[in-house]
This record gives sequence, C-alpha cells and structure tokens, in this order.
Amino acid sequence: MTISCVFCQLAKEAIVLENELAFAFYDKFPVQKGHLLIVPKRHVETYFDATDEEIAAIHRLVRQGKERLDREHQPDGYNIGVNIGHYGGQTVMHLHFHLIPRYNGDIEDPRGGIRKAVPNLVPYPPEKGEDTHT
Repeated sequence: MTISCVFCQLAKEAIVLENELAFAFYDKFPVQKGHLLIVPKRHVETYFDATDEEIAAIHRLVRQGKERLDREHQPDGYNIGVNIGHYGGQTVMHLHFHLIPRYNGDIEDPRGGIRKAVPNLVPYPPEKGEDTHT
C-alpha cells in the first residue's frame, strides 16, 4: 500500500464490489451516471505492472460491475478504458479500469466511442496552480 495513493486509502464503505485481488467503487468525478473504477488491491501503477492474476480479477469485476449497472441504471452501452502514464491521461498513478455506462442521447453521434468528448456530470478538478477561470 502506498500512503499517498488515494485509491490505497479509499474507505471500505466506498467499495461496491470486491474479490481476492481487486475492488470497484464509483468514480468521484463521473463521466456518466454509474461510472465505476476497478482497481487492483496491490498498488501497481499501470496495466503493464499488474500480474495476469490481477488483470483476471479486474476483468471479473468489470463483468460484475456491468451486471450491477444494468440493474441500477439500465444503460444503452458501455465504454471500458485504461489510461496509462501521464501522456496517456492517467492522473492517479494506481492502475484503474473505467467502466462507463453510456445512454441513448448522451452525445449526438456516439460513433467512435471514446474518441468523442463525453460531457462530464462532475467537472474534473484542475491541477494545482492551473487557471480555473477560462
């Protein structure tokens, strides 16, 4: 466990799904209603640092997360994504998979999936020192 890692410090009450090597919780800055993050319990920075067993455990929770979101929110589609490294868009340096439910009408033309901007329900926080008035 890395003390400065927000995912390693996550409160147990926030966990909605769990298995022996991974857990899932709702994203604090959701792209869409129901946006889940699935992470390994062991602190590893990227997909390429995780073991095959950790990746398999994460994938099991992705499937369980889909079942949960189907029940709770009845989405019309999904995006699954992993950002790797600063230039890949990773902002928390603990491996995390995004399971993002998608809804009919959430974007005018969904072709291309994540290549298009999905409107955020909660704005992503700016970096320290970044101008927030633009």
